[in-house]
Amino acid sequence: MASRILVPMDDSEHAGQALEYALENFSDANVAVLHVVGVPSPMMGEATGLALADDLEEAAAERAEPVFERAHEIATERGREIDTMVGIGHPARNIIDRAENYDTIVLGAHGADRSRAVRRFLVGNVAETVSKRALIPVIIVR
Repeated sequence: MASRILVPMDDSEHAGQALEYALENFSDANVAVLHVVGVPSPMMGEATGLALADDLEEAAAERAEPVFERAHEIATERGREIDTMVGIGHPARNIIDRAENYDTIVLGAHGADRSRAVRRFLVGNVAETVSKRALIPVIIVR
């Protein structure tokens, strides 16, 4: 049975690098890309926009489309196919909740500094939270 890899992805360069890593290093795996929208923020930006939408799932899918287009381009360049799915809400919670259906999580980090304080800031709260709480292996790509 082929392994199943979950790649959470936003529009960052690091997320694209994580997908590239997963596709290149897990050549026989089924790779699924997850994009989470509606992230709560101090200003409630995207979350407010989603809350005001007539169809929450449709609005979330529209916001995820540019990320999925990029993900499909990356996969096509490598002769691979991917699955895509949209999550709504808090990214780390979405990733951890879905992890039970996968063998490994591969996600991007922001930055590559080795000092603990800077690494924690640059790896990001999502990557740090997922790496600490997921019950499956987590690979953080820098």
